[in-house]
This record gives sequence, C-alpha cells and structure tokens, in this order.
Amino acid sequence: MLVSLKELMLDAEEKGYAVGAFNACNYESLTAVIEAAEEMGVGVILNHAEVHFPLVPIEEIAPIMVERAKNAKVPVCVHLDHGLSIETCIKAIQCGFTSVMLDVSGADYETNVKETALICKYAHSVGVTVEAELGHIFSSDNGLESTKGKEQEGLENYNSVEDVYTDPDTAKDFVERTGVDALAIAFGTAHGVYKTKPVLDLERIKLIKEKINVPLVMHGGSGLSVEEFQTAIKNGIRKINYYTYMALAGGKAVKEFIEAQGDKPIFFHDLPLIAKQAMKENVKEAIKIFSLKV
Repeated sequence: MLVSLKELMLDAEEKGYAVGAFNACNYESLTAVIEAAEEMGVGVILNHAEVHFPLVPIEEIAPIMVERAKNAKVPVCVHLDHGLSIETCIKAIQCGFTSVMLDVSGADYETNVKETALICKYAHSVGVTVEAELGHIFSSDNGLESTKGKEQEGLENYNSVEDVYTDPDTAKDFVERTGVDALAIAFGTAHGVYKTKPVLDLERIKLIKEKINVPLVMHGGSGLSVEEFQTAIKNGIRKINYYTYMALAGGKAVKEFIEAQGDKPIFFHDLPLIAKQAMKENVKEAIKIFSLKV
C-alpha cells in the first residue's frame, strides 16, 4: 500500500517507535526491504538517494518502486533521500514519490530556509511530504570524535560542536518558517562505515523535541549499539535512515558464497539472489530494533 511519509509518522508518533528508511539502489535491495517489512508486518520507507542516481536513474527505478509499494501488504512510503536541488525533488514527485528530502544543510541558514519553504509549498500542493536537514551530518571519516569540542579533519570551518549539531531554538524557527513535515537533526551520528565509535548527544534529541512538533529523523546510524538506537527513539527519533550495514550484509554473503565454491562454476544470476536474502535478514533485524522489540 503506497502511503505518504506523514501517514507513517503519525502512527510512529502515537506509539513511540521509529520507522526504518532503507535505501534501494537496485531491484534486489528494494525487494529485500519490502519482503522484510511484509514478514515483520510493519510499514517501511523505501529510499532512493540522489547519490545513487549513477547506479540507476530515478526515472528508471521509480516506476518499479512505486508499483511494488502499491502492491505491498504493508504501508510503504517511496521517498527521495538527500535530494540536492529543488529540481531533483520535483522530478521525484513527478515520478510518483510520496515524499522527498531536500538537503540544503551545506548552505547558509537563510538559503536552507528559503529553498525548503519553496519545495514545501510545491510538494504540499500535490499531497507530498517533505523532509529537510538542519545541522551537519558528516561522513564517518570526517565526523566528530566527541561532544567536548575536539575536532577532526573536515571540521576546520567550525569553532565547536554547537556549530555542527542542531540547535533546538534554530530548529523551532526553521520548522515554523518552512512548514517542513520531518526534520533530520545532527547529534553525533555520521554516514558510512565508522573508523571510531561515535559519541552521541542523545539528550539534544529531547531538547529539540520539546521545541518542535514534527517527527525527528536520524541519519547515519551505522556503528550504534541497540541501546543507543533505542534511547534515541525513546527521546523522540521517529524515522531512521539505514543503508550501510544492509549493503555490507549483501556483499559479505556474496563473498562467502564465491569463496565456498572453490573451482566450481559461478553463475552471475545466483549472486543477486544471495545478496537479497542477506539484506532482507539484516533489514528484519533493524526493524526489530526500531520497533523496540529487541
């Protein structure tokens, strides 16, 4: 059943859990996500990120994503992840996506406000929900090592963590001026594979939640413990983007299969199915955590 992000977020807010948002950069990954959601009996968000457009253009994968979502036994939102321009967001909406994320977090604050407000006005006129990002969520090799002001490579343009993490009062102003439906916040997580254990400011989630009434989103959850995920959820996170470990699970399964074959012939058509099954099981485990069932 194809739904908007808003519909999934309403249930998550009411019941106090987080909905998983899983990137689908090919047919096997999108099938893995939907099958996992159906087996777990929960709604899910199917992402396609602009960074993955070189792997499969949105206009080619969108019809498949939308059709699979419509035929799913559970609610499925089809969401553009990290759209980098208003034009990309409009293209996603025209392709049938029910939710878009415009990521202007790298620009100055007023530009972020202006462009987010513009896409909200357009998206809302056609019943599509909008996510934005406030603060700076780095890749894992350029992330913050601690919340005490220690800096790593990539942060030389920032004086302290207060310049990087989402400020609660600024979040309130941003939501009021843009009308955004969900907000991705920065509190210490980072995208990608972690080189060092992240140090989180989980209390910041509560402070932001007290100021605004839209669902809060976590990006960059790789490397977190079950307890950290679930504390973030209890403090107010309602959508969690998840991709790295899912993709690694698929790659690991394929690698192990090839190594086990020795000199036996390997047919390529077997490999995507092996990866899909491993990704599905990984997604199911993530859903358990996000649903507070672990």
